Amino acid sequence: MRQSALKENATQVVLRLQQAGYQAFWVGGSVRDFLLGREPGDFDIVTSALPDQIEKVFSRTIPVGRKFGVLIVVEGEWQFQVATFRAEADYRDGRHPERVTFGDARADALRRDFTVNGLFYDPIAGELHDWVRGEADLRSRVIRTIGAPAERFAEDHLRLLRAVRLAAQLGFQIDDSTFAAVKASAGTIRTISAERVRDEMLKLFQPPHASGGLRLLSESGLLDGILPELAATSSCEQSPEYHPEGNVFEHIVLMLQKLPSDADPLLAWAVLLHDIAKPVTASSDPVTGSIHFYGHERVGAEMAEQIMSRLRFPRKQIDEVVQVVRCHMQFKDVPAMRKSTLRRLLLRPTFPLELQLHRLDCLGSHGQLNIYDFLVKEAVELQKVPEIIPPLLTGEDLIALGIKPGPALGQLLAQVREKQLQDELTTATQALDWVKQQQNLPRP
Repeated sequence: MRQSALKENATQVVLRLQQAGYQAFWVGGSVRDFLLGREPGDFDIVTSALPDQIEKVFSRTIPVGRKFGVLIVVEGEWQFQVATFRAEADYRDGRHPERVTFGDARADALRRDFTVNGLFYDPIAGELHDWVRGEADLRSRVIRTIGAPAERFAEDHLRLLRAVRLAAQLGFQIDDSTFAAVKASAGTIRTISAERVRDEMLKLFQPPHASGGLRLLSESGLLDGILPELAATSSCEQSPEYHPEGNVFEHIVLMLQKLPSDADPLLAWAVLLHDIAKPVTASSDPVTGSIHFYGHERVGAEMAEQIMSRLRFPRKQIDEVVQVVRCHMQFKDVPAMRKSTLRRLLLRPTFPLELQLHRLDCLGSHGQLNIYDFLVKEAVELQKVPEIIPPLLTGEDLIALGIKPGPALGQLLAQVREKQLQDELTTATQALDWVKQQQNLPRP
């Protein structure tokens, strides 16, 4: 229903511009997805109307890029980017044009990045306008730059990454000359802001195309410029008895292939980073030849924090992934854990993400899910014991007994929690009695 309303409102914006005497079309990804039978997530619109003329047609506009001819038109609950036809020239910083001139629809199409994004569609007349051979490339499932690849990538270096992301997302091939230019210019991706790179990577590492995206990122040379630590995993071998799939990179690819369709976006990053320290912690037994990665989870947590900070992830997301990376090796010890230790694991805020990473870790190597199945069962059982989840006592409870704040109070609370998780203390009254006994305090 919402998708239908979005499309209807996008059509109305075009209609009102045309009724006011201007040309107007849907453009870019919305046309591409529409022609592929996909539901567009948004609709961008181009028009012959200048910014002040657009403002006269619509009562609610936001001048997000007025000097470039770009406004946001607000229609009900929807916002649409409406841009004046333009041509651009003299890119000097790999992103921003020095000159922008307003022109016609054909000139606007020719300035765009890829042919499949250069199609214009008139939803009122039902007519497609194709000045860049984009329709043919859609049919052939090819990503190709409009014009000379080197020139298009020099205009905005992020287009290098966008070519890979689109090919992975759509399941298309990258045209040979376009891909050769991506490889030749891969190093310039380092000049792009971390935020723009991160946003493209978030789109790239979504199911079901995340694994193909990683392979293409590696083949293009872009991985070395964006995540050199991850690129290093392709030459990091593992012991076949634990990892029959091969090196660490292949292990990560297999895990990404198994991402569920509704995966938390951070799960892909937990996958990418959980073994990130294996190349720098690798050692081999001189007698058996077995390969070891002692402490890779601890070093990996530090590296994950550095990488995600470099890419300007929000602090909360960094902390979650770092915790998951740091703790992922604990799962192998689950069968031997005390009840209290196991319950602490189950009660961690990051446990759902940790559990999903463990499942993928198994599926991307030996394939055995016995620990995963056990933990799912234990998590269900824990939900049947709601009194376990909150601690029985707080620091205020102990202070009320006359115990002074300090390390000793903290140790008492930890002991009470341990006994609670072991089912040795089940009520607050029992816990208070135990504390009084330990402190030789009078009891009723």
